[in-house]
Amino acid sequence: MTAAARILVIDDDALMRDSLAQTLAGAGYEVVTAPSGRHGLDEIGRGSFDLVLTDLKMPNMNGIEMLRELRRRGDETPVILLTAYATIDTAVSAMKGGAADYLTKPFQRDTVLVAVERTLDRERLKRENDFFRNQAGREDPSRPIIGASRALKETLDLAAKYAPSSGTVLIRGESGTGKELFARLLHQRGPRRGKPFLSVNCAALSAGLLESELFGHEKGAFTGADRRSIGRFEIADGGTLLLDEVSEIDPRLQAKLLRVLQEKEFERVGNPRTIRVDVRVIATTNRNLENETAAGRFREDLYFRLSRLVLDIPPLRERAGDIPLLAAHFLGRAAQRNGGHPRRLAPGAAEALAAYSWPGNIRELENQIERASLLCEGEEIGAELLGLAVGARELRPDRGLSEGFAAKPMEEIERAHIAATLKHTRWHQKRAAELLGIGVRTLREKVKRWNLRQEN
Repeated sequence: MTAAARILVIDDDALMRDSLAQTLAGAGYEVVTAPSGRHGLDEIGRGSFDLVLTDLKMPNMNGIEMLRELRRRGDETPVILLTAYATIDTAVSAMKGGAADYLTKPFQRDTVLVAVERTLDRERLKRENDFFRNQAGREDPSRPIIGASRALKETLDLAAKYAPSSGTVLIRGESGTGKELFARLLHQRGPRRGKPFLSVNCAALSAGLLESELFGHEKGAFTGADRRSIGRFEIADGGTLLLDEVSEIDPRLQAKLLRVLQEKEFERVGNPRTIRVDVRVIATTNRNLENETAAGRFREDLYFRLSRLVLDIPPLRERAGDIPLLAAHFLGRAAQRNGGHPRRLAPGAAEALAAYSWPGNIRELENQIERASLLCEGEEIGAELLGLAVGARELRPDRGLSEGFAAKPMEEIERAHIAATLKHTRWHQKRAAELLGIGVRTLREKVKRWNLRQEN
């Protein structure tokens, strides 16, 4: 259940204005009144509204003039016009100019409430559709989870047990392991399928922007807030919200997140009104949250709240048997995107894929396959196009690798590979991150931790 809608009633007739206000307030709406179109615009300038009810015939500025001025300002708040029988044609014309509906006087209480509810529902659906349209193309919700390894099967079995629940799930795994795919699987196989599934990258936004993104804000709440914005929690009501890289949330904002998890309520930025929602939260992290908690960077109570159900995603190096299946899938996808028939892997390329450590996991594998497919001039991709020489034979001594193999810590192997990739891209960090299948921020952290420097 979201917050009560805020409605502005504009009418120069005090009796009609008060009667409408009482009717709407009695139905649970928050109501503000104004005696003229000019006063109504002033009220809109001071705060956001979900709906405007305005009389058509008023002195100085009538309802149509008020509507035109509202649209000229770029304000898309829905407007219902109130008119007498003699002016129905005018009202219909006004609807073509942007009015949401009209009511003829005299009207019954139930008629008003039905029109208001219908308009608010229509606007809510429009808002959701606009949001999902904007998301189209950014994500592929139909991407399958591919593999037959024991490690993957065990993870899928545990996910199947978690899916029917509405409890919070913490998905842990290295960058590129497919944590979001598992989050979508939990949603699609649970009772909230068919309801919204939204995701927020907590690492990509500053604390202020993330707060607004999650909880919304009112017009004028901060510099640049020229209109009301509905947050992800409110849009996802009834569905699922994925908090990607939850460890990156600012400590101050962690307290607000804890409250919405515990109490299922929050306030938009700049508005004291409490909004109640029913949202399943799934969080992902590539960090050790226990260590983050011990270091004081993450709230202990929030960690315990998030980790009621935990799903650990195995890295690709622990599911090597899935690499041929994944490679074949990515070869097919590359052919679809770029045209032509799928390329095939030469025996040497398949061996290189199997022997490589994959620090960027599945995302890195997909990127390398895509790159090799574009560079390949024939039908068969050779090992040289994959660019996996560094560290390729240092991980898997059990696969009959060359003599002289010397076991090295995984971190050392990863460091060497990242250094080589940076050298290959001439220290273009964004390009290197793409090739590695990790985020730029993650790459910079590794560069700093290992004190990697560009050679002159």
